[in-house]
Amino acid sequence: MLDIRLIRAETDAVRRALRRRGEREAELVDQLLALDQRWRALTTELEELRAEQNRAGKSRRGAPSPEEREQLAELAAHGRGLSEQLTEVAGDRDRLLASLPNLPAEDAPDEDTVLKHVGDAGRTGRDHLELAGPMIDIERAARLSGSRFAYLLGDLVLLELALVHYAIDKLVGEGFEPVIPPVLVRERALYGTGYLPDTEQQIYQLRDDDLYLIGTSEVALASLHSDEILDTSTLPRRYAGLSTCFRREAGAAGKDTRGIFRVHQFDKLEMFSFVEPSESRDEHERLLAIEESICQELEIPYRVINIAVGDLGASAAKKYDIEGWLPGQGRYRELTSCSNTTDFQARRLDVRYRAAGGRPAHAHTLNGTAVAVGRTIIALLENGQQDDGSVSVPVVLQPYGAPSALTASADA
Repeated sequence: MLDIRLIRAETDAVRRALRRRGEREAELVDQLLALDQRWRALTTELEELRAEQNRAGKSRRGAPSPEEREQLAELAAHGRGLSEQLTEVAGDRDRLLASLPNLPAEDAPDEDTVLKHVGDAGRTGRDHLELAGPMIDIERAARLSGSRFAYLLGDLVLLELALVHYAIDKLVGEGFEPVIPPVLVRERALYGTGYLPDTEQQIYQLRDDDLYLIGTSEVALASLHSDEILDTSTLPRRYAGLSTCFRREAGAAGKDTRGIFRVHQFDKLEMFSFVEPSESRDEHERLLAIEESICQELEIPYRVINIAVGDLGASAAKKYDIEGWLPGQGRYRELTSCSNTTDFQARRLDVRYRAAGGRPAHAHTLNGTAVAVGRTIIALLENGQQDDGSVSVPVVLQPYGAPSALTASADA
């Protein structure tokens, strides 16, 4: 959520920043300020009326006369009417404020910008389903759960467990605390991270329980310190959340229907940081560097994209994507992303920090994918494929229980 005080004080700058996202967002600023001005006027009027009521009560001696009773009743009725108007206007203003996205960073580009290429891309070959064979069973999963689900079997399970163990080990070495969070959350957690109101069509809801399934552990990690004031000496706080994630993939009909690239259920290891505002720019680069290091150690060719403002999610001020080269598709596809959400999420969730002797201020939050397991497995299979049909597994995963090579066996 944006700071209403910032919008009041720097209206033109806020409007210009939001215009980079779209004209509609910029136009909402004027609507918001009109509601805010009405709210402030009603607040002042109500305060003056209550002061008048207090003065009348203090100046009166003994029981009120009939005329005084009538005057007090009129004041009370007027006060109730003002309170109702104030509540309605405040609700309209706050809903409109909640609908505004974060201000994009000045160095977030207007078009996707490729920052670098790393590794030997351009190779083509078989796709992950051909290489995995019966270790990815789509047909039986479809009988069980419908489309966009899969059974992973055999050595592919060992590969996943090794991949997760390796990545957690790496993040612990980088100062992240491992977390296994709840995957069912209340509405506030999704609102707090900006997924509501924005991506309702992607979210699974359990209406009978007023709970939602998370699409990323970012949702749960952001709420870890909601309504808390953190001591600045404990910052930065860095967490590595491992969870199963669920996405409806609404609007993706007909896209990436082959294999496990775009599924309704997948596992992911997510990085999440709470930092002081002055540190968030450097922390963003740090998260990106960790993601790059993982790709390099896993021997996945990739490129880094600075994402266009128009494609940023509501909460992000700036985002980097890493796209891995997939020989089975003959193109780059998104493997990870990392975003600086500045104080947008912390303001919604009321996560603050206090420096010694200072006033509480909202922290900055950042998130980044360490490993999206399914897509990383695809990249490992396709980039590790050998001429004899086997798949070579990166050496870095073998101490964690991954086989040195994968070979598809006959159908079960």
